[in-house]
Amino acid sequence: MSDSSSTEALLTILRALVARLSPGERLPSSRELISRHGVGPVTVSRAIALLAAEGAVVTRPGSGTYVAPRRVRPPAGGPDTSWQAVALAGREYDPAGEDGTAEQPADGAVAMAGGYLHESLRPTRALGAALARAARRPDAWHRAPTAGLAPLRAVFARTAGGSVGPEDVLVTGGGQGALSMLFRAVAAPGSPVLVESPTYPGALAAARAAGLRPVPVPMDQDGIRPDLLAEAFAMTGARLLYCQPTFHNPTGTVLAPERRGQVVDVARAAGAFLIEDDFARHLGHGRPVPRPLVADDRDGTVVHLTSLTKPASPSLRIGAVIARGPVMRRLRGMRLVDDFFIARPLQEAAVELLSNPAWDRHLRTLAVALRERSALLAGALALEAPEWTPARLPEGGLHLWVGLPPGQDDRAAAEAARAHGVAVDAGGRYFPAEAEGSYLRLGFAAAATPADLTEGARRLGDAARELGSVVRPG
Repeated sequence: MSDSSSTEALLTILRALVARLSPGERLPSSRELISRHGVGPVTVSRAIALLAAEGAVVTRPGSGTYVAPRRVRPPAGGPDTSWQAVALAGREYDPAGEDGTAEQPADGAVAMAGGYLHESLRPTRALGAALARAARRPDAWHRAPTAGLAPLRAVFARTAGGSVGPEDVLVTGGGQGALSMLFRAVAAPGSPVLVESPTYPGALAAARAAGLRPVPVPMDQDGIRPDLLAEAFAMTGARLLYCQPTFHNPTGTVLAPERRGQVVDVARAAGAFLIEDDFARHLGHGRPVPRPLVADDRDGTVVHLTSLTKPASPSLRIGAVIARGPVMRRLRGMRLVDDFFIARPLQEAAVELLSNPAWDRHLRTLAVALRERSALLAGALALEAPEWTPARLPEGGLHLWVGLPPGQDDRAAAEAARAHGVAVDAGGRYFPAEAEGSYLRLGFAAAATPADLTEGARRLGDAARELGSVVRPG
């Protein structure tokens, strides 16, 4: 009998055996199959390989061959991608890190979810003019430097202040990609990373994707607690802290002046890096914004992250990392591995935008609009849903962090809000571990008009009253 006919004969036998066994059951060993069916080891290897390619079995080196999970038959004519469940095993993905903007609100719903400005609040005309001017530059389509265009790096350095210079700046493709790069560059897989609790879920997702273990450090009304931060460093041996000292997402907290130096000192004493996510620097509501931590750091403890995406447009994927010492050399090396450089036309457009007086006018107008919207939503919520209490009226940022009554579930509240035509973010996904209460994050910048916020609060009041009849005991 030829090798091919022997293989086909054995395949027929094994397919029938697999059909009788349950998923996870072990097939006879290669030695047993050789003895039982009078075939050679090459024939057995070929048959097993073909079964594995069909998705019928899973081979585990050193353990044996096992029946694979049964595939669900796909719709007629549709693709069958069920094999990917096996191929992706062990590569966890945390959908809780998604920003929530991918799922568009239903028609007629009031948008209070997600983290971007409504188009009416964006500098659309200034962006278009900047892009047009950038496209006319003779070198607009030349390769950009790895670290970014010198004029753009200079702007980011001036914004940071202190002794930060252009040589300390690496231009990035927005904030989220930079955050992912930082986690991969600074900490080894399996390491702990300390984070505020609650915190930005995109940071939790990026940390976990890098193989890191987020460890919560409690906050109070003045921000992260330095005493508990020092204790967390001592207990975990962590060498990395991720925090948002200015207009924290989701709470809106600003780290108190007396704590800003303390937090950096605690990280420095632990021999750790502090990633300062300064995403909201341009989202103040009119009052002076505190200097970034990196401005007063001379030892390279603080790695600063900022972005133009939030105050301008989701598609202006331009940000910057500010770092000093070997970590910057590592980040530049990772840039060469990841994507070489950031597209020059977009960088040129950012330079044009930031150097034009229209940008400063936009930021002043935006500050007024955000302050008015924040106060309007907080006031309307106090009238319509008084038991849903904002933690504070923030001085910057895009959200209210709203506490729910004891016993009320945040996911149930978010679903009730959605059923009443308001898209909100459930608070549970902002906590790296167990939540210390139930919260909703309500955005006041994604709605089309201030009137929509008033209507949204009215609908939230209906949802709150509906939930009030089913509140579980605390």
